[in-house]
Amino acid sequence: MPDRIALIAFLMAAFVAFAMGGCTKSRQGEDAQQLAARVRTEFLHAWNNYERYAWGHDALRPLSKIAHDWYGQSLLMTPVDALDTLILMRLDGEAERARSLIVSDLSFDRDIYVKNFEITIRLLGGLLSGYELTGDQRLLSLAEDLGNRLMPAFNSPTGLPYGYVNLHTGQIRDAVTNPAETGTLLLEFGTLSKLTGKPVFYEKAKRALVETFKRRSPLGLVGQSINVDTGAWTNTDSHISGGIDSYYEYLWKCWLLFGDKDCRDMWNASIPVVHKYLADEIRGELWYGHADMQTGKRTETTYGALDAFFPALLALSGDLKRARRLQASSFKMWNLHGIEPETLDYKTMRVVAGSYHLRPEIVESTYYLYHYTGDPEYRQMGKKMFDDFVKYCRTDSGYAALADVTSKQQRDEMESFALAETFKYFYLLFASSETLQFDKVIFNTEAHPLRRAW
Repeated sequence: MPDRIALIAFLMAAFVAFAMGGCTKSRQGEDAQQLAARVRTEFLHAWNNYERYAWGHDALRPLSKIAHDWYGQSLLMTPVDALDTLILMRLDGEAERARSLIVSDLSFDRDIYVKNFEITIRLLGGLLSGYELTGDQRLLSLAEDLGNRLMPAFNSPTGLPYGYVNLHTGQIRDAVTNPAETGTLLLEFGTLSKLTGKPVFYEKAKRALVETFKRRSPLGLVGQSINVDTGAWTNTDSHISGGIDSYYEYLWKCWLLFGDKDCRDMWNASIPVVHKYLADEIRGELWYGHADMQTGKRTETTYGALDAFFPALLALSGDLKRARRLQASSFKMWNLHGIEPETLDYKTMRVVAGSYHLRPEIVESTYYLYHYTGDPEYRQMGKKMFDDFVKYCRTDSGYAALADVTSKQQRDEMESFALAETFKYFYLLFASSETLQFDKVIFNTEAHPLRRAW
């Protein structure tokens, strides 16, 4: 009899545990749905104010409620950059208005010098993903026209692209550039080649990536800036931050998207060196700092908002252990002042640059880690960040960057990537996995999903 009572008690306890577990999972699911809905609502607040105050222009200045154009005339930066976010959030009316504006008003026949890198990741990437999501041939035609107009940037003695190109005349300028700007082009130009059947786009962008890799130091590191005429480094500081960051990202992603073994081999040659010379253990925490590309000697103990993309890349490449440790450091940086600074000295935990530009990288890494681990910790992390993001950056007329994370003083800036990336990654973190089939796309560095279709 005691054995029977014990068995009944055990079964009842097991049932309660199972039922409670089911309730917990259900509640978590509801919470995630509610958070996704909140993100969508806040995105709509930002988008509606762009429509109200800056429609037809590159960006909204949310404090002064005026439009801003990068080059004095509009290239529809925000509509193109945000189109796939609108589609993924099923904001059908807004997406259709944006698409109609783009196909009727966007022209690249303009006598202006544009930054090849930014125009590639934001506009070319946005048009390509927009085309793949809608099938609207006019978006692909615009992408091809833009690709053709950017081609003269690659006409340097080394094959490394100049910083700026004139969209009308094809004239180029700014010979000193950096690995991010020379090496973050192949996803977009490669996709354009695959969709148009014209290999020249792939060839030019791949050569730029290979030529950057070929100029790494004997240690295997690349530097901060390089002259595209001579191929000589003008700054030998090496790191994973702005100016280099997405160079490493594209080595791995071009292997995944195109099956290009050269990219895989360049990644395999590069990433162990990054871990050897740039990784830094402080207080039992993992950070990535700066070192001289020639000597490997530590030059700075700084890490910031742009570096926080690296856990996502580590997770994507299968290195979850490092990814989780580095994400913990990024989140510590965020929590220091309730929102991340642009740059932090991780040795002293002192803010070096206190601005916050609504950057997406830490959210991107949170999304990737949740995808690969399923650990609810990452949704909790994302909720904390989103709550802080809304608390400090929301304005009556959109979302504003911060001039300083300690004082939380806002600045009159809402870059298109806030809509293209930051809101998108927050949404995907909480939305159903059916919203986007993660394993069937590769995100470019501006969060534009490109299909793995060849």
